[in-house]
Amino acid sequence: MSTPHIEAKKGQIAKTVLMPGDPLRAKFIAETFLEDVVQFNDVRNMFGYTGTYKGQEISVMGSGMGMPSIGIYCYELYTVYDVENIIRIGSAGAYTDELDLYDVVLVDGSYSESSFAEVAYGLKNRIIKPSESLNNELVAIAEKLEIPLKRGNIHSSDVFYRADKDEYKLIHEKYKALCVEMESFALFATAHHLNRKAACLLTISDSLVTHEETTAQERQNSFTRMMEIALNIVV
Repeated sequence: MSTPHIEAKKGQIAKTVLMPGDPLRAKFIAETFLEDVVQFNDVRNMFGYTGTYKGQEISVMGSGMGMPSIGIYCYELYTVYDVENIIRIGSAGAYTDELDLYDVVLVDGSYSESSFAEVAYGLKNRIIKPSESLNNELVAIAEKLEIPLKRGNIHSSDVFYRADKDEYKLIHEKYKALCVEMESFALFATAHHLNRKAACLLTISDSLVTHEETTAQERQNSFTRMMEIALNIVV
């Protein structure tokens, strides 16, 4: 059974889905890390693939940018395709000089001023947490792979451009937000509502403090440490 946004048939999507924002990052992961790959979606060029990693089935699919987009895809994956775990693997902008480019962040809580969770599910929480069990597994995998993780709250924003370019400092101070992205709050809210599991790994792509940044090509192809941690969740 397909949806208006995903053309896959039942059984074509694994129980665990890795979800980068960029569909080309999903394509890169499938082509670089997976075997026996089958593409299950190209509706709106939101590419989705299922294959095996070290003999275990796993899927990867883009989410697009922003909460409305990931909210649609994760809801359909959970409810129509019986997905159990979604791990967002995205890029983020640092709110502190303690984070360097390419650092990997595991999200412990996602703060947002967004109305998404309240409008969609009646959740009035300003900080929504991921699955504790998934996070524990990701920590253990990172330790085994000897990949350092930074952990803490992050800011999940509805907007990319703000008139007040220094507002991030207040958010960092009040909510202890290490960095900013645009999707995890909606993913966590949806998982919470549906009693499914979700987690989020981020790679620092730029810094609002130092103004360093990576290129679009680097964001697409170079965040491999984050990808390896997430892929090993099925091993």
